[in-house]
Amino acid sequence: MSETTPLIGIIMGSDSDLPTMEKAIAVCEDFAISYEVAIISAHRTPDRMVEYARNAHQKVLK
Repeated sequence: MSETTPLIGIIMGSDSDLPTMEKAIAVCEDFAISYEVAIISAHRTPDRMVEYARNAHQKVLK
């Protein structure tokens, strides 16, 4: 995770998705784009996913 205020939110449903999403993380790092990574299952924790989506604009996530 980058140390400045994140511009990008990288969300995955489980940690088993990380090998695929590491490519998105690498692109952010290559272009020095700040990001945050969260594992939020829309199936197991739908309320948490909705909360994340509703609040993303307040964090200025793209």
